[in-house]
Amino acid sequence: MQLFAFGVNHKTAPVDVREKLAFPEERLAPALKEVCSNGDAGEATILSTCNRTEIYAGAQNENIDRTVEWLCDSARISCRELRPHLYRHSGSDAVKHAFRVASGLDSLVLGEPQILGQMKTAFTLAHKAGATGKMLNRMFQQTFSVAKKVRTDTAIGASAVSVAYAAVALARQIFSDLRDRTVMLIGAGEMIELAVRHLSEAGIGRIIVANRTVEKAQTLADEFAGEAIALMELPDRLHEADIIISSTGSQLPLIGKGMVENALKKRKHRPMFLVDIAVPRDMEPEIGRLNDVYLYTVDDLQQVVEQNMEARRDAAREAEHIIDVEVKRFMHWVRSLDAEPVIRTLREQANDVSRQELQKAIKLLNKGEEPEKVIAQLARSLTNKLTHAPSHTLRTHQFDEHLSMLDAARTLFNLDDE
Repeated sequence: MQLFAFGVNHKTAPVDVREKLAFPEERLAPALKEVCSNGDAGEATILSTCNRTEIYAGAQNENIDRTVEWLCDSARISCRELRPHLYRHSGSDAVKHAFRVASGLDSLVLGEPQILGQMKTAFTLAHKAGATGKMLNRMFQQTFSVAKKVRTDTAIGASAVSVAYAAVALARQIFSDLRDRTVMLIGAGEMIELAVRHLSEAGIGRIIVANRTVEKAQTLADEFAGEAIALMELPDRLHEADIIISSTGSQLPLIGKGMVENALKKRKHRPMFLVDIAVPRDMEPEIGRLNDVYLYTVDDLQQVVEQNMEARRDAAREAEHIIDVEVKRFMHWVRSLDAEPVIRTLREQANDVSRQELQKAIKLLNKGEEPEKVIAQLARSLTNKLTHAPSHTLRTHQFDEHLSMLDAARTLFNLDDE
């Protein structure tokens, strides 16, 4: 059986194409049954995320054109339209692709960990639907093992590579334990939402969301069991926050030096960590001169992100080496599958010979023949019959320059040169 991986991702297809190919979760189980019954694939797993749709398949055929046609029909997109965006991998290339995807090397954000969980979910669903078999089961288990090894043995996921995550990482350096800390998020846009998600995962104790439109702040706050306030409340509430992250579209600073000085007095000068990721800035730069205040701008964080991205690229090179080694190991297992039918037939023939010779020996014993002679005859017969075919083949071919067969015989029967 041949392994295949094909699909589109954020690098090969625009969002309008990826949208057409996306599979909602409730569609996956019936889609898997369709692809296994209507395509070339005997086994299949569909991975569908916002950045990629891929089908991993095991097929007896040398190509999977019918499966690709099924995907086009399912997405109501012509194969001619899809073809420029589609990538196909087979054999070891398909295995390597799976390993790289699971390890975060093929992601929009290098080294991001979410894709591994998404792959596990996709495989579990396919396995429960009965769409996977020996080949894909083994490949995905190996994929997850390789991804874990990459995470353990390299620093691929150790550094913050988004401005929002860098802000949270710095907060954890200043306040080692965030469980007793309060964060105030000013704004309710995408950057603030990303920051609050990271903070929630880090175990932040209390969340306050301030926004010009309180209803929008409330929507975000409700998702994380937080509190929503209006921007006009900032002067009276700023002292409650240990961490302040601001990203609004305001043309003028929302937080001045005087406001922070008042907050510090109310806090009895307990440290405050302020992150201004807005352009234009939401916080007056003079705030950074105050004692007990750590102020970072978007430029400060971007520098951290760039340094961390370089560290991840170094880790990715290490990860590629690990993956190359593991691909060779997996393909060795795949090639070993070809030997199984031969081994099975060899054992069956040997067992048949053994049964026949044993029956002859039992008959001789029943006739009263001496046991020693019967056992000796049994041993000779077994030796002669089990070695006859390979001996005949070697004699026939040794003068036809089949040296590889002689070498194989030495290896198979563990023979030394003598």
